[in-house]
Amino acid sequence: MTTLDEVHALTHAGSLLSRNGEIVAPYDLEVAPGDASGFSPLGRGILNAGREPFEADYAGARRVHLVNAFGVTLGDSIIGLSALFAVKRRHPHLAFTVYRPARAPYYVKRLYELAAPLFGAIVDLPVPLASLPDDELKIDIGNQLFWTRFASMPMIDFFLWALGVAPESVAAADKRNRWLADVPLPAPASEPYALFCPDASTPVRSIPASVRARIVARLADETGFAVYGFGAVDHPRYRDIAPLSADTTDFLAWIRHARYLVTADTAALHAAAGFDVPTTAFFTTIPAHMRARDYANCIAVELGLPHLRGIHASARAADLDALERVYREYDWRAMPLARGASEAASGLV
Repeated sequence: MTTLDEVHALTHAGSLLSRNGEIVAPYDLEVAPGDASGFSPLGRGILNAGREPFEADYAGARRVHLVNAFGVTLGDSIIGLSALFAVKRRHPHLAFTVYRPARAPYYVKRLYELAAPLFGAIVDLPVPLASLPDDELKIDIGNQLFWTRFASMPMIDFFLWALGVAPESVAAADKRNRWLADVPLPAPASEPYALFCPDASTPVRSIPASVRARIVARLADETGFAVYGFGAVDHPRYRDIAPLSADTTDFLAWIRHARYLVTADTAALHAAAGFDVPTTAFFTTIPAHMRARDYANCIAVELGLPHLRGIHASARAADLDALERVYREYDWRAMPLARGASEAASGLV
């Protein structure tokens, strides 16, 4: 069995096997102190589409074990779970056990806790490889950020492919995160509101502070509603609700009950698609079709930063200066609004 050095263990396109036979998530090794060498690629009866593409026999399965699915960010996890639920809609008899990095952020863990009653169970890694039944379907999707296809396919198609499902066989309507509507969430605010989510997981994908008031003004004027959002914005019709969103449940609830959303945060975008909230979404380093292709009620705005295309994260001064320039040059009076904005303004949505 091949043993990986520390660098290759952390960037391995899949999960790992420890010397004592435990399945380990590379992410847990990355964020925990200690030696990350001496691990081997996970194999031995566990399917991995990156290693060898496959077509899963879900009709003949009863329980499916998904190893190290579906990443450690909220947006990736929403999409990955959408792929899981697309499979479950075809095969309602299936139960899933999803094995997760134990050190994933709490707000991501919370999403899986909310979803688990709809699909089966979640288990923290590491677990002994021998604890997974020999006669049940087992699929590894670990460390997907380092899979070649993750950067070249729309994310929902990637996760379907990784689950052994032909992406083209799944209708666009089943790629819109509608499972979120089945998650119990708190009641809405007492007044109608539009929602502004300017902060992405990295500064280079976030909306600069210098233009946020312009967006709030346009959104308030167009919809007629107060604008709620996460973080301070200096505008008389804006309310910062970050102190009221302490949990993933709260975050999803604010999105669910919004009349309109403007965002650069793909997690908010994916959630809004699940609740059919009309949305304007801004993209800088990732092509819009990679994340929003199937969202019928979303207007995607791609800003021209070709030299940053494909960058997953950056806080470099030069990159943020370029981001600031492209946002400052944008004509906010012409910011497009998705179908549903006029209905929202008239109280019909």
